Amino acid sequence: MNTRQEKLEAFGRLLDIMDDLREKCPWDQKQTLQTLRHLTLEETYELSDALLQEDLTEIKKELGDVLLHLVFYAKIGSEKGSFDIADVINSLNEKLIFRHPHIYGDTEVKDEEEVKQNWEKLKLKEGNKSILGGVPKGLPSLVKAYRIQDKVKGIGFEFHDAEDAWKKVDEEINEFHAETDSDKKEQELGDVFFSLINYARISGLNPDSALERTNLKFISRFQKMEQLAADADLKLADITLEEMDVLWEKAKKELLS
Repeated sequence: MNTRQEKLEAFGRLLDIMDDLREKCPWDQKQTLQTLRHLTLEETYELSDALLQEDLTEIKKELGDVLLHLVFYAKIGSEKGSFDIADVINSLNEKLIFRHPHIYGDTEVKDEEEVKQNWEKLKLKEGNKSILGGVPKGLPSLVKAYRIQDKVKGIGFEFHDAEDAWKKVDEEINEFHAETDSDKKEQELGDVFFSLINYARISGLNPDSALERTNLKFISRFQKMEQLAADADLKLADITLEEMDVLWEKAKKELLS
């Protein structure tokens, strides 16, 4: 691993390269906070994919791409005379110190849960008007539900245990089945999802990771099924569901072998 000095030198070199690109590269010169935004989201999702696969080589690459965007935004901020990368880092440093009084102060905590509760209380002291004020509006719905639940847990608004949370899932499923109005049924479906996410969270499971792993598993199996159909000179659109089920089961077995 690199020394602290080598890490600082590498970061300094990145800042120098960013300066060069902004001054000399036509594409980099044209970029703004808004033109970079969708690219940043794309890079973040690519990092997420690498994290799910625990591909350390790819994680390293994608971390670099995300870091480039952070440095780019700071560069634009400095050009506007608003902030530079040092301001960004110093602000982060101060926030971390303030929110960890059990490390940098005399506060005592007994476990991780107490740390999280103190974190939310300190955020309110910083001026946040609501516990939920820090949940980004643009988060995907599943992730947003998880973060909302995790936030309110910080002040004790939480089921006692996973068993109680599952009772809520059962209740919401029953209400969903009983509803006949389409609009209200959609609302009830949302309640089912929300309560199921809550149960997963309390059980120590990440519902977003779980669903994405299932997505990837389904894609792999379906593409294998397509391959098996092609090998047999079959078109999936022309065969029955029962025949597709046979291919599906064969695909599952071959992928496990």
